[in-house]
Amino acid sequence: MSMSESFPSDVSINAAESRVTVLLVDDQAIIAEAVRRMLAGEADISFHYCNDPTKAIEMANELAPTVILQDLVMPQVDGLTLVKFFRANPQTREVPMIVLSTKEEPTVKAEAFAVGANDYLVKLPDKLEMIARIRYHSKGYVAQLQRNEAYRKLAESQRELANEVAQAARYVQSLLPEPIEKDPVHVSWRFVPSTQLGGDSFSYHWLDDDHFAMYLLDVSGHGVGASLLSVSVLNMLRVQSLPHTNFLDPAQVLERLSDTFEMSQHGNLYFTIWYGVYSKQTRQLTYAGGGHPQAILLPGDSSSSAEMKQLESQGPAIGWSLGLPFSSDSVLVDPGSRLFIFSDGVFEIEKTDGSNWDFDEFMEFMARAPRQGNVMDGLLEHARKLHGSDVLADDFSILELRF
Repeated sequence: MSMSESFPSDVSINAAESRVTVLLVDDQAIIAEAVRRMLAGEADISFHYCNDPTKAIEMANELAPTVILQDLVMPQVDGLTLVKFFRANPQTREVPMIVLSTKEEPTVKAEAFAVGANDYLVKLPDKLEMIARIRYHSKGYVAQLQRNEAYRKLAESQRELANEVAQAARYVQSLLPEPIEKDPVHVSWRFVPSTQLGGDSFSYHWLDDDHFAMYLLDVSGHGVGASLLSVSVLNMLRVQSLPHTNFLDPAQVLERLSDTFEMSQHGNLYFTIWYGVYSKQTRQLTYAGGGHPQAILLPGDSSSSAEMKQLESQGPAIGWSLGLPFSSDSVLVDPGSRLFIFSDGVFEIEKTDGSNWDFDEFMEFMARAPRQGNVMDGLLEHARKLHGSDVLADDFSILELRF
């Protein structure tokens, strides 16, 4: 197993758990022999000796010690300078270092700690004390290695998951329909996914030469499960594969969906939906909703006094229970009218002060919106400003249909 860049790339955590690896750097062989004898009876401690301070870094890189014992006064390289070298070396940057010295002066000890020593012993210390300090520092270092490895694996797992979620999000977005820019119905939309894979999806298409269907749904929760359910519903509506269903009847469509996607059979997930059918001959819009935010119809009259209509979504959420009734309503659509269908992520915005932008404030915004302007982009910009970030907590999904 490899460590992060802060630790030796060849350290084995499993091996480190069972053995303490000590490297002594000291130019005096008699000191090395004394330390070796102190540690000789300790089965879990492996002792290694370097008598040339100029080769200490190289040996430490090969050995990957869990504790370094180092003399403070040596020829060729000053002990404090060598401590600095160990701390500058990526593979020994965090290895515990115990300085061994004949000097008792507080200023020397303070300087040793200042350059990176973890401990200071006046040589030669008592055997029990030395062994206890070696085991203490080694145990802390191994725990640090284990924590670092766990973080590395977690980060790797999170990156893999994020990549998978991003791929799934791109797949969901690829299923969304292209905008329509020709009569009799112009359709555009904005879809900005949140950091998590959400359950929003929408579509629209002609059922026949006269009737145009439109729908937007929002599955509860986030994640792959919510996204898969959303895609399943979307595909079923697109190909009109619900059995015994008149897709010109919004209430019947929702009833069949509720029976088909009963939440206990789909991971306790439910969804809300707004479904409408527009007749280009009669200019009648028939619609029904299941637990979904109401749609908004802005009349074709461009004057500010023209009344904005709320197309209520009265039915229950889809999947809550079998056999629940749904009803359809209808409205006459004047030429030039605009219909907005959206999910709750459009208006349930957490503000920078921790409070929430409520539905009434959202409706006030929509009422003040320019009747001929770009409402969706203005709404998205306002939501991001309220939230204090370009990344919102929930999917931002909104359809605009111009008749």
